[in-house]
Amino acid sequence: MADAFDVVVIGAGPAGEVAGARAAEAGLSVALVEHELLGGECSYWACIPSKALLRPGDARWLAEHAAGVRETLKGPIDARAVLAQRDAMVSHYNDDSQVKWAEDAKLKVIRGTGKLTGPRKVRVESKDGTVRELEARKAVVLATGSRPRIPDVPGLRDAKPWDNRQGTGAQQVPKRLVVLGGGAVAVELAQAWRSLGAEVTLAQRGKGLLSRAEPFAGEQVAQALRDAGVQVRLGVEATRVQRPGGKGEVTVTLSNGEEVRADEILVAMGRVPRTDGLGLETVGLQGGKPVAVDDQLRAKGVEGGWLYACGDVNGRNLLTHMGKYQARMVGDVIAGKQAKAWADAKATPQVVFTHPQVASVGLTEAKAREAGIPVRTVEKHLQDVSGTSLMGKGLTGTVKWVVDEKRRVLVGATFTGPEVGEMLHAATIAVAGEVPLDTLWHAVPSFPTMSEVWLKLMEDYGL
Repeated sequence: MADAFDVVVIGAGPAGEVAGARAAEAGLSVALVEHELLGGECSYWACIPSKALLRPGDARWLAEHAAGVRETLKGPIDARAVLAQRDAMVSHYNDDSQVKWAEDAKLKVIRGTGKLTGPRKVRVESKDGTVRELEARKAVVLATGSRPRIPDVPGLRDAKPWDNRQGTGAQQVPKRLVVLGGGAVAVELAQAWRSLGAEVTLAQRGKGLLSRAEPFAGEQVAQALRDAGVQVRLGVEATRVQRPGGKGEVTVTLSNGEEVRADEILVAMGRVPRTDGLGLETVGLQGGKPVAVDDQLRAKGVEGGWLYACGDVNGRNLLTHMGKYQARMVGDVIAGKQAKAWADAKATPQVVFTHPQVASVGLTEAKAREAGIPVRTVEKHLQDVSGTSLMGKGLTGTVKWVVDEKRRVLVGATFTGPEVGEMLHAATIAVAGEVPLDTLWHAVPSFPTMSEVWLKLMEDYGL
């Protein structure tokens, strides 16, 4: 006999937890299935630990720009203390507090690996081989996330490379580290480990870093990495990796003929959805690729509309906060409310926590023009406002607006500079809410804050 619940959620990362809790708030019975730690990738092996590793270097960077403080700085960052704080932030890889939260939210936590066995049916196999059959009266939610993509470079898999898990969870600082990739994970971890004393080489096959952002963002981060001592190699890729026995020194041959030797190699070259082994074929879908969904997050091609997918597993938007946004939609739809996800395609905010930070929302200029929008851009230097100078001497940054000139609304914004992530939500509201620039003119920024750059941008626009 199967245990029956209104909703069965497979995967207890941020998206799965939120979807389950939202449905439970509406009075539905919910089973939350997880084979690892409740809280998922973000809590233990990605967002939280990476920011814990980055914050001390960021704080020191800001202190180095503050007169009267930089003169007191002595010696390197205490790596041991940083790693200890990282461990504390991930609860020493123990999820007892998350389990209590789930139980308080009226979720039934079921440990094990869940897979579909047919319409509204889920089999859960625990680590000891025990099998439990579940039945969902209303819905099954897939929230299994994604895993790192390891490219088919000769010798790379045999070299036992780090992915984001080892890259955020290492218990000691490697003397030498090679990072393959140029996206957010690559640049954040390259900077974090460099700040803790590692000699870092970053190799990116593209011509610039952060290729999905405005070009100036990647250029400024690349320069910051170089200034910190990171060897940045652009327009090259690994063609061969050698590491006999998968341990000891690793040798990476690059496409420009250079050989780089290191103690560890970190691969940060994208992610793929965790859909293999989910039993999707039992309901007419195919594993190994994202689960296609509509704007109510229902899986396409499944009769009856009972299967949902939120977060990385559907491939729409691989960011924790957008997965949680989708999860809120899922919980509401299952509970019978009218809801439709659209911000994950139109008004997605993202912060890269390097120094300088990179914060963006909406479309870049290139993407806006590609979409046929009549674009006008406005760009200002962050050092043009007093708040930046007060934060520290010599601090700089750039802010760029992408305006739909026909509708006179903001469709994209990018910020670089110190702590600019804290300015992003204003731009997110402007983009998501399609606030007319003539209305934004009356949203007066406080003096003397860095947010005064909004006034400078509006003045340059002509308001």
